[in-house]
Amino acid sequence: MSLRTNPDRILEHIDRQRSRDDEGRDEYTRDASARELGTEVPLGDATPAERLRRIFGLIEKAYMSTASGPEIRRLAQRFQTVGDISSHHARGDVSVAVSYLDHERSDDVGLCPFEILPARLDETRKVSKTSSPDANALRILRADLRTGVMVAYKKMEPRLRDAVRERADLGHVAVRITMDLRPGR
Repeated sequence: MSLRTNPDRILEHIDRQRSRDDEGRDEYTRDASARELGTEVPLGDATPAERLRRIFGLIEKAYMSTASGPEIRRLAQRFQTVGDISSHHARGDVSVAVSYLDHERSDDVGLCPFEILPARLDETRKVSKTSSPDANALRILRADLRTGVMVAYKKMEPRLRDAVRERADLGHVAVRITMDLRPGR
């Protein structure tokens, strides 16, 4: 009996295909993030500006990891289809968290919201001269990530200066940057 005539074999084939599809499918990706750990302790005679530069350097490394990571590409691929993020309208947040692992000080967190409208996707399409929706979405997401990290850092800078004064940065410091994207309503 062939596959066409045996209903049981047809159903088994369909079940195997569905299970293969489910295994290969990634969970819905809603955010992209990266974490950098600073293990080099600054010298005891380092100035506060040098120690603040160390933290900014970790933020920069985490930004580069987030912007070039596979999660942001998955976000861009999700953004390209109209059904996943309705009408190419999305809202999101960029957060920067600085953790002082060898000190009792709580984490410093900065947050910056952003919004992507369909007109912006059209403008990017004209500038990039490509109709590839995931490439245009990736360009938009990276620009919003960069802007969001800088705005969040400027919001956090007074708290980071306080942490440097308290000498909370004289141990291991971890920085996590997260970009969260959700459909706009």
